[in-house]
Amino acid sequence: MSEIIKVGMADLKICAYPDSLTTLGLGSCVGIALYDKVTKITGLAHIMLPDSKRISRNENIAKFADTAIEETLRLMLQKGANKRRIVAKIAGGADMFGLGNASGSSFHVGASNIAAAKENLAKLGIPLIAQDVGLNYGRTVIIKSEDGAFVIKAVGKPVKEI
Repeated sequence: MSEIIKVGMADLKICAYPDSLTTLGLGSCVGIALYDKVTKITGLAHIMLPDSKRISRNENIAKFADTAIEETLRLMLQKGANKRRIVAKIAGGADMFGLGNASGSSFHVGASNIAAAKENLAKLGIPLIAQDVGLNYGRTVIIKSEDGAFVIKAVGKPVKEI
């Protein structure tokens, strides 16, 4: 029997088939899903901020794109995933404050989180194969270990699978 494991805000978890991972309320936060199609080992991080080095008192490594991706990868490899097979999908990073590209604003957390997720995945050599990011609405996601399907739900939008 499969279980849907909840990943909280500033949290990360891994699972294997037949379980799935879900996280709720991705506004400016980004959900970063990692998947190994052979072992079906799956990881999901719900990051809030782009870079742990810019914040003091950053004990929660799941909160930041740089440290969360590294830790999710480490846990997956420890369980038997192969780095050469791992691919990534991301969702979230919305402009929840409706500022668009207003110059001078420091509230571009969503765009910064998207950029940091992409940069850190590239740095680790993990291909980003799908994304549903930006715009101005929140998302709930589920990553299925069975086939790596990333299901995205948003209020008033059709369910999307990437």
